[in-house]
Amino acid sequence: MSLEGKVALVTGAAQGIGKEIAMTLARAGADVAVADLNEAKVRETSTEIEGLGRKSLALAVNVAVYSAVEEAVNKILDKFQKLDILVNNAGITRDGLLVRMSDDDWDAVLDVNLKGTFNCLKAVSRQMMKQKSGKIVNMASIIGIMGNAGQINYAASKGGVIALTKSAAKELAARNINVNAVAPGFIKTPMTDVLSEENRKKMMELIPLKRFGEVQDVARVVLFLVSDASSYLTGQVIQVDGGMVM
Repeated sequence: MSLEGKVALVTGAAQGIGKEIAMTLARAGADVAVADLNEAKVRETSTEIEGLGRKSLALAVNVAVYSAVEEAVNKILDKFQKLDILVNNAGITRDGLLVRMSDDDWDAVLDVNLKGTFNCLKAVSRQMMKQKSGKIVNMASIIGIMGNAGQINYAASKGGVIALTKSAAKELAARNINVNAVAPGFIKTPMTDVLSEENRKKMMELIPLKRFGEVQDVARVVLFLVSDASSYLTGQVIQVDGGMVM
């Protein structure tokens, strides 16, 4: 699946799933702008992309702030003159039980995971509508489908991303813009490395394939969704979870 001549923006690209997505799109031929709050690490990602012979742009962006997102998109357009692909991957967790969850922990997760996705969608859609083409992939989660004790804020944010994806797909389809979501299950990343061995064993019992996912498993699905191979696919949520939720 070639992305030669395409320009992509990947948020949350400093490490983990986001970085692997950015590298995968670059290997497929895309020039990739990478955004993250961690400026040092996102610059490392950008340098690695350039090492593959592709053009890149590193952006320190808080996706929860629309003006910051809009400024980043303008920088991308100044450098590349177009934007074909958006991967909304930026996300955080602030886990806790419902009765103990603070307003700050609720707001922080909804601001980044849901509002951040909306902000990027809004900023990028204007350009894609002018181009009458575009591919957008939003990062959801199986937690947004099945829920999870201790993650009510995260579940609400990712459930919102799924609903947002379907609504945006209906709004933008007439302009030849595909909007889909990927819902990862248990993927080995720095975010999941902090889980206890007991929680890992509980998760494994729920996975029919009896293994945890790799970041490449998610990145390959994203590559399919932003390529021409998925031109008749929109408004869908692809679960990458080893069969955990059926």
